[in-house]
Amino acid sequence: MRGESKGETVLTWVTAKRLFLVLCWPLFSVLSPVGAIADDWPAYLGPHQNGISSETGLDLDWGEEGPPLVWRRRLGESFSPPVVAQGKLIAFHRLGNEEVVECLEASTGESLWNGRYGTNYVDRYQYNGGPRSSPTIDGDRVYTYGAEGVLTCWELQTGRQVWQRRLNEELGAPQEFFGVGTPPVVFRELLLLNPGGPNGAGMVGIDKRAGETVWKAGSCGAGYSAPVVATVAAQPMAFSLTKDGLLVLAPGTGRILYDFPFRSPRRESVNAASPVVVGSRVLLSAAYEVGSVLLQLEDGGLKTLWRDQEALQSHWATSVFDQGNLYGLHGRHPRDAVMRCLDWETGRIKWTSPRLRERLTFIMAAGHFIAMGEYGHLIVFEVNPERYVQTAKVRVLRSPCWAPPVLANGLLYVRNETDLLCLDLRKE
Repeated sequence: MRGESKGETVLTWVTAKRLFLVLCWPLFSVLSPVGAIADDWPAYLGPHQNGISSETGLDLDWGEEGPPLVWRRRLGESFSPPVVAQGKLIAFHRLGNEEVVECLEASTGESLWNGRYGTNYVDRYQYNGGPRSSPTIDGDRVYTYGAEGVLTCWELQTGRQVWQRRLNEELGAPQEFFGVGTPPVVFRELLLLNPGGPNGAGMVGIDKRAGETVWKAGSCGAGYSAPVVATVAAQPMAFSLTKDGLLVLAPGTGRILYDFPFRSPRRESVNAASPVVVGSRVLLSAAYEVGSVLLQLEDGGLKTLWRDQEALQSHWATSVFDQGNLYGLHGRHPRDAVMRCLDWETGRIKWTSPRLRERLTFIMAAGHFIAMGEYGHLIVFEVNPERYVQTAKVRVLRSPCWAPPVLANGLLYVRNETDLLCLDLRKE
């Protein structure tokens, strides 16, 4: 990869012009001479919770060398993707027996502050013991939800801990297969979470300023997908794919609006891909021989528009909707992994890629998908409903890479268990 250097935080611009762009990027992102659009990525799956970036002016034609490396930083163990807002990147990782929330300068990788607290989390399957869920930036606050279920609020500018709760311990929520993996989702003055607590605490709404519980709902277990907030028929709704299935709630009160069982009969299975909500329809997908279903929200309940066990089995990568088509990664194991394009209305498979031999997580930007393969390959392919067209592939990291890529202000952030890279996608 071009410009790669050793060390924790190293600038690797190959020309003085690139250094100038970094220092002046806040100005250029507003007054771009070529009309490029830049945006932050403050939460899991981006500003709209759908894996879609509005950014333009991206250079996705790298050749065999790959995009230029801006900086590289060694972190503690974690599967958590970073978030970026207001020129700051928040990384969530583990060092020794502490979970660490670290704020970096997004354009240089310089550490600005870090906060930490003790953890005793041990993974049952010998995966690493770091955090799984993505942080969330909301205004002047950062929210993190650690592998043991410790929910913390931090000041974005200073790193001061505002409040903290050992939420899962308080609720008596059991440790699921891989610890806590769902990020905090903001709805107005609340944080929405799926801790999977018993006695009606499957979902909770937490006051984001004070940290107090506002409501509890459902007896569902904890899933690994992020709740998605959307407005349907002028009513805000929270769509959560829990361990047991879909729960649709009124996010302000926790009132359950719809409930749809969706779970593999196999005990050792998880729901991990987030719901895809388009208008009054919601798509669910899971591996472990579950498949996909498209549901219509109606006054009398949920209507199944189509259901197919074989068309798309999303293990953990959330699919993306675009112009009547659904793009998703199908396959539980690397040997079976393929990308597919489905007709949204019918579930018909429009195309299947060649075998990828690694599972991907991906986001959509500038008419392309930018994907991170679990074996460290950065891959670009077209948003194309007719066929799979791959335009770039380069290895940038060691495996495993299970966090989705993050795109903010022309810079792409990708990580494996211990290394975080910042890559330049901006056109000069």
